[in-house]
Amino acid sequence: MKHLNLVLLLLFSISVYAQKGILKGNIKTVEGQVAPSVTVALKGSNVGTVTDEKGNYTLRANAGTYTLQASIVGFTPQEREVTVEAGKTTELDEIRLQESAEQLQEVVVTGNTNKFAKKESPYVSRLPIKNLENPQVYNVIGKELIAEQVITNFNDIVKNSPGIDKLWSATGRGGDGAAYFSIRGFAVQPSMINGIAGLTNGGLDPANIESVEVIKGPSGTLFGSSLVSFGGLININTKKPYETAGGEISYTMGGYDLNRLSVDVNTPVNKDKTLLLRVNGAYQYEGSFQDAGFKRTMFVAPSISYKVSNKLSFLLNAEFYNSEATNPLMVFLNRGRELIAKTPAELNMDYSQSFTSNDITIKNPTVNLYGQMNYKLSNSWTSQTSFSRSVRKSDGLYSYVMFRGAGDDTLSRFVGMQNSIGTTTDFQQNFIGDFRVGSMRNRIVLGVDIFNSQLNDASTYTFFDKVSTHGDPGYSLLTRQAADTKVSQDPYVYKYIYNTYVYSAYVSDVLNLTESLLAMASVRVDRFDNKGVKDLSTNTKSGDYAQTAVSPKLGLIYQVVKDRVSLFANYMNGFQNVAPSSQPDGSIRVFKPMQANQVEGGVKLEALKGKLVGTISYYNIYVKNVVRADNNGPAGTTIQNGDLYSRGFETDITFNPVTGLHIIAGYSHNESINEKTDAIDLNRRPINAGPKTLANLWVSYAITNGNAKGLGFGVGGNYASENKVSNNATIGVFTVPSYTILNATAFYSVRSFRFALKLDNLTNEHYWKGWSTIEPQMLRRLSANVVFKF
Repeated sequence: MKHLNLVLLLLFSISVYAQKGILKGNIKTVEGQVAPSVTVALKGSNVGTVTDEKGNYTLRANAGTYTLQASIVGFTPQEREVTVEAGKTTELDEIRLQESAEQLQEVVVTGNTNKFAKKESPYVSRLPIKNLENPQVYNVIGKELIAEQVITNFNDIVKNSPGIDKLWSATGRGGDGAAYFSIRGFAVQPSMINGIAGLTNGGLDPANIESVEVIKGPSGTLFGSSLVSFGGLININTKKPYETAGGEISYTMGGYDLNRLSVDVNTPVNKDKTLLLRVNGAYQYEGSFQDAGFKRTMFVAPSISYKVSNKLSFLLNAEFYNSEATNPLMVFLNRGRELIAKTPAELNMDYSQSFTSNDITIKNPTVNLYGQMNYKLSNSWTSQTSFSRSVRKSDGLYSYVMFRGAGDDTLSRFVGMQNSIGTTTDFQQNFIGDFRVGSMRNRIVLGVDIFNSQLNDASTYTFFDKVSTHGDPGYSLLTRQAADTKVSQDPYVYKYIYNTYVYSAYVSDVLNLTESLLAMASVRVDRFDNKGVKDLSTNTKSGDYAQTAVSPKLGLIYQVVKDRVSLFANYMNGFQNVAPSSQPDGSIRVFKPMQANQVEGGVKLEALKGKLVGTISYYNIYVKNVVRADNNGPAGTTIQNGDLYSRGFETDITFNPVTGLHIIAGYSHNESINEKTDAIDLNRRPINAGPKTLANLWVSYAITNGNAKGLGFGVGGNYASENKVSNNATIGVFTVPSYTILNATAFYSVRSFRFALKLDNLTNEHYWKGWSTIEPQMLRRLSANVVFKF
């Protein structure tokens, strides 16, 4: 009887268990951040749980239909009707929680998650994989840090990423008017929005930025060659609509006539919340720390999402940016003779002089359009279709100064009438799969990319005058009227049309060999078709050519501690197309694409329940097929056997040791050298490599209890070692000295309001940037900011 009872009990238990089903899902905030410790329950039952540190949850319940509720203090509860099927596991759609106005401040202050360490991204690998599953190094700067540091310009955002440094500011001129940065020894501009082409001739407004991704290493396999460099790329993720009404208004005022008003408004358009609208906008005026200079910008970014069904959804985003500004002072060093002064101090220039005037301005209207359609083909496959269109213009006077004479006491001033329109069109079709072959999980993307870039340029560059660097009676003669007269006397106008197409196909697979060992294998085939340059003055075309490149990528990840510690290694490739070259004997020499190959290894951490997140890595980039002068041939002969190395070490740490305390730290050291190149550059560091050593630090603390609850402070800054901004055997070496810049904030949050003070460059350091140029940087400035959330 005892055995019979036991058997009956087991049969009953199995029968009951068979009537149960499993629900699995994930919860995030509307901004896409993971939501740990959220209560998830089936209303009318005793079934419930809380999400883990990744926002995941699992429920087991009897078969039937329930109302699932997700709730946590400070957020509006979300409810979904769900069906539990007996003996089956059901994967539920992701739930996103919106902060409630009543409890918003309490959540922001008392949350014990590492809010600055969120690194998940669908763009870095074009696959939904975690940071610890990705063998590539990247850094993410989110809107939370942007808000805490009261950042009002794009350049200050990327200072929070290790190993990146500004080479020069945005000029607004046609073709290459955006700012340049150095990553791992190579120059790059911000040129990607939501993982697809998005360019500008001028600056970028932070109002619509959800996060900025600095993706390290040659990334030609997934991103091609037209918009990235061998050191990496910069991708901007825009803010997306969410399911509840809300938003914020922010106003910032500060020194040098800074005035900035930004607005973020979100609302569902229909009752079932399948059609959502979000609009971000900003107006900003900013003067200069010098005797002349300003920038005025207007920015509007509407975005719409439409969920047609559980399978089909659309996202549309537009950015309209308009600016009028003077050019920041960039002093071009002499390039034709040996340098006399070797440092900025030896030039003995007045730091406050701009060598321009406020009526010498350039306008940069820009329109960026972005659209994406997602269609769920099956439980394993999704189709993702993306499209972008960028139209950017340079219109007005571009001014710059240069040392051209025999000495360093006189500057030549130039003005140019800019009249150019650049357009970029990019189409991507990706098929993203997640399936198993036997016991091995595959996450794969198969894609094609069609890219077109055109530039219609009709601009002039005219010598204006010479002025002394130590005070000159003609210093103030550069005016709009005088410049217009000078330009009108120059009969030569550059009138060109540039047109290129790129056709690409790629595949990338992340394979789980075991639960802890993952391998990534990727390859791209790229066909570059340069339609040449058409000279409208002579109605002739030249320079057309085509090239094919193949770009592989391999990576390994071993999770020493599952979801906590990963060892990684990668082999990554990048390429740049090289045009044919005319030789002295009249022949045309055809070249191969220039290739960069990186080998890298390191460790990634997400320890202490996500409170300690970091990466440590060492990389070695070897560039081959560099075209250089043939030192053994006739003058003007070029050959393709040059090379260069870029090696370095990087680390970044984001640490939340106790509630309210956040530490962000980064360090990088880079060694770059022209190993085989033109004689004047042989065994020298390239000037686009930037400083060898960079460091960044930010420490903030917010009080979470007591009468001072909501009060916080932050302090940090950046260090850069000396930088050789000119470096060859003909002109010698010009060195910009090392510097350390400190910034500080104080903030107070109460209910729906936030107040903040920001002090930039608190020690009033005089420091310089440069890239065959020198550019003085902003002095100390105090700003005040107030935010109202609704």
